[in-house]
Amino acid sequence: MSSQLLENSQIKLGFWRKTKAYFALTKPRVIELLLIATIPTMILAQRGIPDPWLVLATVFGGALSAGSANSFNCYIDRDIDKIMGRTKSRPLVTGELSAKEAYLFAWGLGVLSVVWLGLVVNPLAALLSLGAILFYVFVYTLLLKRRTPQNIVWGGAAGAMPVLIGWAAVTGEVSATAWVLFLIVFLWTPPHYWPLSLRYKTEYDAAGVPMLPVVRNNKTVGIQIVLYAWALVASTLLLIPVGQMGVLYTATAVLAGIFFVFESHRLNAEAAKGEIKNPMRLFHGSITYLALLFIAIALDPLFFFNLF
Repeated sequence: MSSQLLENSQIKLGFWRKTKAYFALTKPRVIELLLIATIPTMILAQRGIPDPWLVLATVFGGALSAGSANSFNCYIDRDIDKIMGRTKSRPLVTGELSAKEAYLFAWGLGVLSVVWLGLVVNPLAALLSLGAILFYVFVYTLLLKRRTPQNIVWGGAAGAMPVLIGWAAVTGEVSATAWVLFLIVFLWTPPHYWPLSLRYKTEYDAAGVPMLPVVRNNKTVGIQIVLYAWALVASTLLLIPVGQMGVLYTATAVLAGIFFVFESHRLNAEAAKGEIKNPMRLFHGSITYLALLFIAIALDPLFFFNLF
């Protein structure tokens, strides 16, 4: 009876509310974060301003790809989303969308992404988009997320795919510079996401998701965050010779890197004392850090003073 009422409530939803529910299924804030890296990557690949139409086409295709992966994730994780407080408002939990609607929507976005990028951008960008969706759905969501505390580490590979797609869109290939950009986003993901996992540790535990803060003590998590922070900063400096970056990027990478490492050590110091007061400070700081870094990547080719 209750399921019938739920289906009826889904049918009665207005057009705009239904549209909003589909939009929420794609996790737009995550998409926005991923696409922060795409346009600067394209500018660096072009060493100038790329064709605006190419930028729009790539961003649109990338958004479809990320939206598809996120929608599949919501479909697969609908059983645990209803347990966790921070995910209880997702449309599959509230009943605004049915599982069938979400599943078909995810497929639709994925197919449209691959076809769009293949026809409008180039085949390599389409192939990378397909790879990103498959990796996020099958490797991260289905295979790793509920089985290993290293889930988010390998999940970062899917999150780093937009830079490869952006580079391939401009050049038709994936060069060493593109792989360094991939490495930057890949190494950024754990110290970005683990503070969030610390904040919602009890919820992940209740849902049976073995995030690192759930299965290890805070001290171990703090050490891991520091190690990844240092590796991340090293990768941003590696981009200087590999990508032939100039003074603007170099200064930003060094100064922003000092900030990020400092914040990581601050959290680690609190963890060593047994209490982490505000892990979300590093979470939000990591977003600022990545944004500053990629803004510098975008501006550096436009105001270039060579170091090498």
